Amino acid sequence: LSMCYKLFICKMLASCSGALLTSLFVTPLDVVKIRLQAQKSPFPKGKCFVYCNGLMDHTCVCTNGNSKAWYKAPGHFNGTLDAFIKIVRREGIKSLWSGLPPTLIMAVPATVIYFTCYDQLRAALRVRMGSHAEEAPLLAGALARVGSVTVFSPLELIRTKMQSQRHSYRELSEVIHSAVRNKGWRSLWRGWGPTLLRDVPFSAMYWYNYEKGKAWLCKHNNIREPTFSITFKSGAVSGSIASIVTLPFDVVKTRRQVEIGELQAMNLSSKASSSTLSVMTKIVAENGVGGLFVGFLPRVIKVAPACAIMISCYEFGKAFFRKHNQERLLTSNT
Repeated sequence: LSMCYKLFICKMLASCSGALLTSLFVTPLDVVKIRLQAQKSPFPKGKCFVYCNGLMDHTCVCTNGNSKAWYKAPGHFNGTLDAFIKIVRREGIKSLWSGLPPTLIMAVPATVIYFTCYDQLRAALRVRMGSHAEEAPLLAGALARVGSVTVFSPLELIRTKMQSQRHSYRELSEVIHSAVRNKGWRSLWRGWGPTLLRDVPFSAMYWYNYEKGKAWLCKHNNIREPTFSITFKSGAVSGSIASIVTLPFDVVKTRRQVEIGELQAMNLSSKASSSTLSVMTKIVAENGVGGLFVGFLPRVIKVAPACAIMISCYEFGKAFFRKHNQERLLTSNT
């Protein structure tokens, strides 16, 4: 039991370190993207935008008296590279991680739970599935994501509401009671469906392809344990495939996430937001089928390195802690 507990803690530490490194590498890409969006179309009061730290998507609401907000900082940029250079030069390198700390409060625990649950579920399912053990990552990935989304979806909604209505964390209880009183418990899970439609297929495909790719590369290189390079490549390729296949659901989910955030900002949370199907139909009617695949390249550019960094750091962390524990056992036995 003690060994199982130690392994569980090791996995949690590995996923936590991977989550922090991923957010440090990926956040600058999204900060620059948001600054370019704000330059093209300034954010008025009540306007929402989606902020991604490489781990989770977060809805940010623009409020009055927020003229010094990082996304409203003045600057004229001629593209992504120019924005990177000018932001670092004028505002300092720390500006590339603007808005990151508040989002990590939720993103890191969500990632830790997701990765740790996946590992535990995969190990249990491999034993139970017998001859179908190869499909265990598919099911484990889907179940782990359902659990993570279900736990953190209400927290993200509450965070958005608190931000838009300037509530403090002390008023958190009243915010929850108000939402439940007005619309019932189900109101805390608004946007849960579209998130599942994107994240569950993504997670299932990602883990299945990752495990297959990792095993193939190990066999190809005649090694038993995967190296950092093998996990990095497998993560990048599987993340790219999953992001392309689930792109239409990402487009719908982002639009609904912004819509719900803006309704909350205008204190119209009682008004029903559009269903996933109606949003999808509207996008196709306005922009054709191609509208569901808008942002194809930016999504792959963001998701591929995020998946690669997260999984390689996680696997490296697990191997490091495992080796450390084995060395401690050996020294205690001698």
